Order: sequence, then structure tokens, then C-alpha cells
Amino acid sequence: MKLSQGERMEDLQCKGLKIIQNKDLYTFTSDSIILANFVKIKKGETAVEIGAGGGVISILVQAKNEAERIFAFEIQPEMFDLCKKNIELNGLQEKITPICDDVKNFENYLKEESVDVVFSNPPFYKETNFPQSEVKKIAKEEICLPIADFVSVASKMLKNGGKFYCVYGAERSCELIALCQRHNLAVKELFFTENGKGKVQLVVLKCVKNGKNGVKVHPNLATNDENGNYLEALHTKYVVE
Repeated sequence: MKLSQGERMEDLQCKGLKIIQNKDLYTFTSDSIILANFVKIKKGETAVEIGAGGGVISILVQAKNEAERIFAFEIQPEMFDLCKKNIELNGLQEKITPICDDVKNFENYLKEESVDVVFSNPPFYKETNFPQSEVKKIAKEEICLPIADFVSVASKMLKNGGKFYCVYGAERSCELIALCQRHNLAVKELFFTENGKGKVQLVVLKCVKNGKNGVKVHPNLATNDENGNYLEALHTKYVVE
């Protein structure tokens, strides 16, 4: 496949999969890999990714599970084009359907309460004046998808008993969990990530729609060594040990 200006191809080291990234757009981080390893989908189930970016999470999730179909919503045309390119690169057109639209319009494509699993690494920073490209700003800051809308849409999509997987900024974990409870998404599993210096950075959770009370809290996951380098399991193998 011919690469465009700014693009590079990388080996995901998982079942021969590859990913094209563009340094001029938004490139994925360990957040995406952690989530992809956490998501579980049963054979024949339908899933939705909210904010697919270049498609790495949907591609890895499909490789590690047996979803019937994953609908990958991406609002930014530049990232959608890259997502579509990566799906085609890996021959996953029959399994992953990219959709270039605001996920709040999901009912134009899917019925309410028709999805088995929703997963997302959404923009979780509040809007700032930090100088960066518009693509990166939308990918990182909740300009187009405020947290309240994000959780509400996920709940509307899910069937009773459907699963919601999400990674979010740890400093907003109370806000996220409160909204999940408000929208009938019971938190069933969660853990935090920390850097090599013990600073907690992310919360990763699994919810069940209309699930019972009771949550399993996993130990913190260290993503970096004390020098700030990604640990081997994340940097080269893309596997959470």
C-alpha cells in the first residue's frame, strides 16, 4: 500500500497486523493498547468503538476476539480516512465498518439498545488554549464529545447486560463513575495506570448495563520504568502481562 506524506507503517506484532500512522495527525499511545487488551467480546457479538482515530483499537480488539461486526465511529475526516486505510491494509472490511459521523447520531446507523459491547479511548481533557493542531485538539480535548454525552450515548446503544469499556483521565474518575451510575452502567471492574514514578494517570473500567452492585478492583498497572520509557510489554509486544 502506498504511503502518503507524513505516514509510516508499523508492525503491531499481533497476528501479522500492521498500522499506518501519520505524524502530522494524532498518533496512538499506550492508552489504546491497554484498552485493546482489556476489552472482551464474545463470538457473534456486535460492538461499537467511539472515537476510532486511526483504527488501532478496533483492529487489535477484532484480532483478540470474535466479534461479528465492529462499528468504528470517527468524527474527523482526516482520521476516518486513515482508519479506513488501516482496515483495508489488514483485510478487515468484513469485520470492521468505519463511520465518519458524530457518534451522537448513531441511530442513523444502529438501533437503540442493539449493541453488545461499546469501547472507547475518548478525548478526556477539558478544553484548553494549548497550541496544537485542530486534529490533535479534537482527539484529546472534549470539544465534540463532553463526558456527559459520551456516557449517555454509550448507555443508549447498549442492550440490557451490554458491556462498556473505557479509559479516561484518572483525575476525572469520580465524575466518570457518577455518570455511569446515572445512566445505569454498573462499574464491575477497574484499575489505574501509573508511570514509573508512581503517579496515577488513567482509570480503566468495565461496566455492565443494569448490572448488579459489586466491583473488582485490579492492581495498578505500571506503564513506564523510572526513566519514563514504556515497559517492554507495552512498547514492543503490545501485550499487557
